[in-house]
Amino acid sequence: MRKTKNLEIMVGVFVLLGLLSAVVLAFQVSNVGSRLSAPSTYRIQAGFDNVGGLRTRAKVTLSGVSVGRVVSVAYDMQQLRAVVVMDIDRQYPLSSDTQASIYTAGLLGEQYISLEPGAEDEVLKDGDSLYLTQSALVLEEIVGKVLVNLTTKK
Repeated sequence: MRKTKNLEIMVGVFVLLGLLSAVVLAFQVSNVGSRLSAPSTYRIQAGFDNVGGLRTRAKVTLSGVSVGRVVSVAYDMQQLRAVVVMDIDRQYPLSSDTQASIYTAGLLGEQYISLEPGAEDEVLKDGDSLYLTQSALVLEEIVGKVLVNLTTKK
């Protein structure tokens, strides 16, 4: 009787540790923990002709280092372009002539924004816009252009 009671307690502790580990893992994957204790950020936006499959919460990098996240991706009827809003950590000031490009991590990976700093002394503030942008390369468009070029050369 005593052995079964100890075994039940051990199984209960094991299950509790497993559930606790699952909760911690869920917080790590969803970045909820970093949002709760996130350093202060400033919000910038950039217009793109084509964002491909860019999603909210995608990484924003500077020389390969993650410096922020995509907050929203929407279509602006006045500009007739996609507008991407990003939160950038305040510890990474960006010059006003920073360029934003959309890249794909790996051949079929998720898309992210890579920032390339410029040389201007003026830095971006909360609410500013990036004007130098490079849209996502869409694989279907590239294949289509190659096929059209191959058929017109004959």
